Amino acid sequence: MNPETIIAAVAADLALALGRVQSAVNLLDEGNTIPFIARYRKEVTGSLDEEQLRQVAARLTYRRNLEDRRETVLRSLEEQEVLTPELQHEVEAADTLQRLEDLYRPFKPKRRTRATIAREKGLQPLADLILAQPLEGEREALAAPFLGEAAPTVEEAYAGARDIVAETVADAPAVREALRLLAQRRGTLAVSAADESKDPQGTYRTYYGFFADVRNLRPHQTLAINRGEREGVLKVVLEIPESETQGILTREYPIDYASDLADDLAAARRDGCDRLLFPAVERDIRRQLTEAADEHAIGVFATNLHALLLQPPFRGQVVLGIDPGIRTGCKVAVVDATGKVLATHTIYPDREPEQAKATLRRLVKAHHVTVVAIGNGTASRETELLVADLIRDGQPVKYTIVNEAGASVYSASRLARQELPDLDVSLRGAVSIARRLQDPLAELVKIEPKAIGVGLYQHDVNQKALGEALDTVIESAVNSVGVDLNTASPALLQHISGIGPKMAQAIVAQRDAQGAFPTRQSLLKVSGVGPKTFEQAAGFLRLPEGDEPLDKTSIHPESYGVAREVLDLLGRSLDAPDLAEQVRALRRSLDLDTLAAELGAGRPTLEDILDALARPGRDPRDDLEGPILRGDVLTIEDLREGMRLKGTVRNVVDFGAFVDIGVKRDGLIHISRMGTGYVRNPHEKVSVGDVVEVEIDSVDLDRGRIGLALVE
Repeated sequence: MNPETIIAAVAADLALALGRVQSAVNLLDEGNTIPFIARYRKEVTGSLDEEQLRQVAARLTYRRNLEDRRETVLRSLEEQEVLTPELQHEVEAADTLQRLEDLYRPFKPKRRTRATIAREKGLQPLADLILAQPLEGEREALAAPFLGEAAPTVEEAYAGARDIVAETVADAPAVREALRLLAQRRGTLAVSAADESKDPQGTYRTYYGFFADVRNLRPHQTLAINRGEREGVLKVVLEIPESETQGILTREYPIDYASDLADDLAAARRDGCDRLLFPAVERDIRRQLTEAADEHAIGVFATNLHALLLQPPFRGQVVLGIDPGIRTGCKVAVVDATGKVLATHTIYPDREPEQAKATLRRLVKAHHVTVVAIGNGTASRETELLVADLIRDGQPVKYTIVNEAGASVYSASRLARQELPDLDVSLRGAVSIARRLQDPLAELVKIEPKAIGVGLYQHDVNQKALGEALDTVIESAVNSVGVDLNTASPALLQHISGIGPKMAQAIVAQRDAQGAFPTRQSLLKVSGVGPKTFEQAAGFLRLPEGDEPLDKTSIHPESYGVAREVLDLLGRSLDAPDLAEQVRALRRSLDLDTLAAELGAGRPTLEDILDALARPGRDPRDDLEGPILRGDVLTIEDLREGMRLKGTVRNVVDFGAFVDIGVKRDGLIHISRMGTGYVRNPHEKVSVGDVVEVEIDSVDLDRGRIGLALVE
């Protein structure tokens, strides 16, 4: 299949116009990044968005791998001298890797099997007779020509021949594909307890007598069953209707009961199915279920992570971060509005409550703290009570609970040692908690995504696929926001289109040695930054205080000429107070297609330029609602059914969403309580970080469970 045909297949797979896909593939092959293509090459691709471009890239990789494998298979078949015109046609027509491997399986070099040993004994012709079901000749007479030292008796000869037939049946593409489809359509997964002693907490009790149709199995059930099986708690069996299985075998390898070899074919078919075919199909089905569950779980994690990374920054605030603890005390850090550490301390609220409160009061006054960020780990409740007492005593601050997941991972990391070399590892967590309130994106990119804790069964899924998906999420989030070239950390810069870890370090080293970058263009002075890197990265880098006013916008330097012509047309400068109003007036008064043609730009680029001029320096996160600030503590005992509260969504899973409403435990909005209509997916209603109004549905004090209903 030539490159044009591959691209046509990708377009058909995704139901996208061929020209758009062709353009996208050309740009990808030229080394352009997906964020760059999505943002700055809209005219070329017909405005394909990031998700569509990633689908194109993924499908292109699959199709190219399929063609590479097809060539390998054809070459192997030719070398074995088994490539018939019919087989070649089937191989060339195979549209999936699964189909291609099914066709190749009978000819694929194998380790020595019972069938290969039988072939070495010269029993292939006898196996062919069993498959042919001759009506003439008695069983012993048919075997006579094959008796010898390797097969001295009739029964030994037929045993070897049946091994060959069994493997032939099991390897037949038509049989394998039909049985796999039957398992997908009518198969049942039966789960039972293998060893209850390995499950003392009853974690898997739900699955001790569990049955589910393969096609109806939920992703979280698949992952839980897989884990229970790995731990030796559960036994899992795939069941397929016997009558339909036999129907498949009979259709492909019919038995003629008038033949003396009828029983041999029946026995070989049964052996091939039970010993070879069924286990292989069971592995295929289990793998498919696991891959689907992995894909779903990774998608949930990615969606939650994306929402978490794009939480609005809490700008211009001096923040006191507290990493709660009991035995080792609470670690405290004060950071200024830029994230610079001003002070650190350790307090012991349980042993020295008055001294702890006095220390906090002193730090608040000395550094003009405006908000306290409390980590949600062990002892967070006790810390919250202490801060609430401080507020009641008249301190002019508010507090909020911050998800501290991953703070300890960051504290012990090489990056933390580089950023905070003079701080003890235990105090770095408090700094991280304070900074992640000020700018969640800038701080969370420093932490391994899997440690952030907004997933579902993230430790059970394919770790390579999970890592790749989460890296993609971070790349998308960072580039959608952009970063300040003169303040961004290497951890943040490395995710900018075209940069990467080594280049990020080089940029920061240049900044430290030569001072702030005056313009985007000065980035080209960094060793290793060439025209291609600059092209890919420039539009996502911001310089709010730079020499070139347009450098603080999302407008790419290649479009500065058009942007200046628009400003001239408006008769305004970028800092004009009425610029946004003038841009809106221009949109109403002129035909944008005509204006774009006059300016030598495409309409999508012109519209993006107008948006950027209307809101120069805009951060898309500012449109979202910020964190809930509290002044007093609510306990679970204070809750009553019907009470309405505001809360922050902490995690979204298949069955609902967990919401922090200001008590010790998060409440659960079950998917059935997310609205009056049917809700297929909780993500349709809420995202991580959303501030939502909820109604208390139920309170279970004994188990500490809170049921919530979403107020729409």
